[in-house]
Amino acid sequence: MSHRYVGSELELFSAATNWKTYVASVLSRFIGGRVLEVGAGIGSNVTYLHTALVREWTSLEPDSDFARRIEERVAAGELPPSCRVIAGTIEHINKAAQFDSILYIDVLEHIAEDAAELVRACRHLAAGGNLIVLAPAYQFLFSPFDTAIGHHRRYNSTSLRALTPPRCRLDSCLMLDCAGFFASLANAILLSSAFPSKRQIAFWDRVLVPISRTFDRHIGYRLGKTVVAVWHLST
Repeated sequence: MSHRYVGSELELFSAATNWKTYVASVLSRFIGGRVLEVGAGIGSNVTYLHTALVREWTSLEPDSDFARRIEERVAAGELPPSCRVIAGTIEHINKAAQFDSILYIDVLEHIAEDAAELVRACRHLAAGGNLIVLAPAYQFLFSPFDTAIGHHRRYNSTSLRALTPPRCRLDSCLMLDCAGFFASLANAILLSSAFPSKRQIAFWDRVLVPISRTFDRHIGYRLGKTVVAVWHLST
């Protein structure tokens, strides 16, 4: 995974508290037991997704500096003590390790061989466990920002369904952030901005995300700038 702006990208979006709370409200019911978060960044998702249902959280992060930051946050009490860190990729996980939930939050689009990645991940998924992917939606929204931060692609329900690993069934596929979709469409067509400003992120998080949180439900989660897929591994 290569990110040209990865440091500033993570810092910028870590302040999007409304968005992260919304995502947590959608994903939390699928997350529990032993959790593996692939591409954990600086640990921004842990605070929102680590609930009482989680017994152990493993943050897998290929960037050693970011992995160290997560460790420092755990040591400082900013993240739960059940959180441990592995600096590396899915290949660095112990072959015998099994998890009840495996998360790819804004990560799969950075990985060139995405189908092979999910197959490798599912080797570590316990029977009855959930594989969860959250990614940017719609290839026609691909913008200079996607290129700048190392995205290979964007997804939709069809392209994610095609990635279904062996022995898994697609349990849920939702589109989130309908208001953000139109903002992204405007950027892709009119602005072509390579990187959003803090003001743009704040407007999206404070104004558009609450709108989406209301209207996504009313339109049946059929339109949005983000797609979520959850696969369940057969017992």
